[in-house]
Amino acid sequence: MPPPVKMFVIDIDGTLLPSAGTRISSRNIRALREAEAAGLEIAIATGRRQAYAAPLMAPVELKPETVMITSNGSVTRTLGGAAIDRFTLPAETARALCPALRPLGSTVFTFDREGSGEMVLECIERLHPRMALWVEANRDSIREVRPLERAFDSGEEPVQGMVCGTVAEMRRAEEWLAASGLAPRIAVHRTEYEARDLTILDILPPGCSKGAALRRLARQRGIAREEIVAMGDNWNDLEMLESAGRAIVMANGAPDLVIEARRRGWAVAASNDEDGVGQILESVLAGFRVSGMVE
Repeated sequence: MPPPVKMFVIDIDGTLLPSAGTRISSRNIRALREAEAAGLEIAIATGRRQAYAAPLMAPVELKPETVMITSNGSVTRTLGGAAIDRFTLPAETARALCPALRPLGSTVFTFDREGSGEMVLECIERLHPRMALWVEANRDSIREVRPLERAFDSGEEPVQGMVCGTVAEMRRAEEWLAASGLAPRIAVHRTEYEARDLTILDILPPGCSKGAALRRLARQRGIAREEIVAMGDNWNDLEMLESAGRAIVMANGAPDLVIEARRRGWAVAASNDEDGVGQILESVLAGFRVSGMVE
């Protein structure tokens, strides 16, 4: 008999959220609440920064102690704001990235604070046109700095860098970064939207990922890998999925990740628009009821 599930770690965009809009479905909300009430630990893991992610989770009304892994693993806090982990890119590394990334695409750096200047870039207009909704949602937090190297004059260190462009451009950029002298000083994670011809490369402090953050959290909680279920839809979720005893990829996920999931024998859930998260949680809770673990 497999060990009981104790923790669910769930991505937001493309997993918990529908394809259109920023409201978690009523079915997913109900399932999350019931899972928490049954004693399952829910952790949210996202590429978004905390200030951009927490409002999406507010309608679910999870307990304040619920953990949020944000900025793709650079920062971990509770929903209530209690700090758990935070890692930053040294200012000299961030400064060196500026000229290296400039020819590759539009670059954004994120600092772990709220308000104007939380995110800095050189020119909003240079961002990939399919990032327009992101720009509008984050405009109050964005500040333009020219040249971008000046953003680190104070010595403040960012938690995350981001460069975005077409799928082909960012695959070339990822290959270039992996072969560059910067590679030992950073971690790179790809989020790819083939249908939109858009890819985001997140550039993090070395060793940072959703998976690394999950492993630290599991050790702190005394939860074994076999007792964790992880759900995601894109390549930035890969290490998180590998760090769980049960990995589940959404049917709407990056096409080559869905293929890889089936090759590895991982489950493929119903799509985000079919409340795949809710369906999986309901099935786990039904198993709990059969075993008598919940009433």
